[in-house]
Amino acid sequence: MNKTDALIIGAGPTGLFTAHQLKLIGLDCEIVDNLDKIGGQCIELYPDKPIYDIPAVPECTGEELTNNLINQIKPFNIKTHLGERVDEVKKENDNWLVKTNTGKTFLTPNVIIAGGVGSFEPRKFGPKECEKFENNSIFYSVKDKTIFQGKTVSIFGGGDSALDWAVELSKNSKVNLIHRRDDFRGAQATVDKVHELAKSGKINLYTKYQLLSVKGSVNLESIEIKNDDKEVETIKTDFALGFFGLIMQLGPIAEWGLNIDKKTITVDTEKFETNQKGIYAVGDICSYPGKLKLILSGFHEGALAARACFKLARPNEKYRFEFTTSSKTIKDRLGVKSD
Repeated sequence: MNKTDALIIGAGPTGLFTAHQLKLIGLDCEIVDNLDKIGGQCIELYPDKPIYDIPAVPECTGEELTNNLINQIKPFNIKTHLGERVDEVKKENDNWLVKTNTGKTFLTPNVIIAGGVGSFEPRKFGPKECEKFENNSIFYSVKDKTIFQGKTVSIFGGGDSALDWAVELSKNSKVNLIHRRDDFRGAQATVDKVHELAKSGKINLYTKYQLLSVKGSVNLESIEIKNDDKEVETIKTDFALGFFGLIMQLGPIAEWGLNIDKKTITVDTEKFETNQKGIYAVGDICSYPGKLKLILSGFHEGALAARACFKLARPNEKYRFEFTTSSKTIKDRLGVKSD
């Protein structure tokens, strides 16, 4: 059981800045995100695209913004739980009991939903029987590449993730790369490398093929793939990796008793609190009259939600506003020497 003053759901820019604001005022917090990396939409959708509307930053990419926010919260050593989807939020006395899809639990008086446009979920294989092997021998992201060492890995997809992992895993594994088209969508240098490895026998390349079925008892043992001419091949494999991109949806959030309007969560504009006391929504996922889906709006919303958390986390203390320019207490928290 993880106990904290506030739990932030979402590790995108708004979630990271909200964590910064919580720690500045002396509250503990932890972050949970369904993705396997920090950055949310900035990293998943536009890591290399320029952003022009961050105050005092004329231009930066999504990746640069994310890295700057990570550096900003680095002094606080905030615990971040990646690859964890929050499935359940239930009231327990004056706290919220939060459970993730892996069974991890949190007890907190404050939950801040900073989930962007909702939960990023991987597009999955079509055959129903694939579910049996998920997180066992079928994966949609790589957390520990050492488990594939010396094994046969069948990778599906034609984008950067599929190509990058095909190249990387071919160093210590037998790799089959399967794509439904002839052409790949990844960086040309990586595409060239894949073809080079295929010629040398390091990668078995199957184009115009799709997954037909999977076989195995406890673990995956083989797959059947079918091409455009309806020819079927059976391949022995220990693992299958699917890289088909992400879909965005509210997911379990829709089941938490919150007021939902067009896939966004309705909040007030004083604390950005939902209809449930102690649950807040900030960033693109929240809605109110005049809402602008800008990163700077999310920063404003997160700052106010963080201060609203103080009352529930420290009911016997009075919150005292301080400026970062002059507060010795805040500078101590940041590890900055006071004048």
